[in-house]
Amino acid sequence: MAKKKKERDIEKTYTIKQTVQKLRRLADCLEEGKAFRIQIAGERVYIPAKIAFNIEHEREGKNEEVEFQFKWVNE
Repeated sequence: MAKKKKERDIEKTYTIKQTVQKLRRLADCLEEGKAFRIQIAGERVYIPAKIAFNIEHEREGKNEEVEFQFKWVNE
């Protein structure tokens, strides 16, 4: 039986250079239909090739936020 992972909701800030490197690797995997692995705040995350992708925009007062989200269900 697979070990259940504990719930997690974190936000990690990266430099522009780190972000560009991660996005470039991600774009390459998406174009090739391959899974993507990324380490976020010390935990390695496996993103399968077939995922739902959305972009979210939030505005509250003078603050704005854009989120690129990938969603999937682990089986």
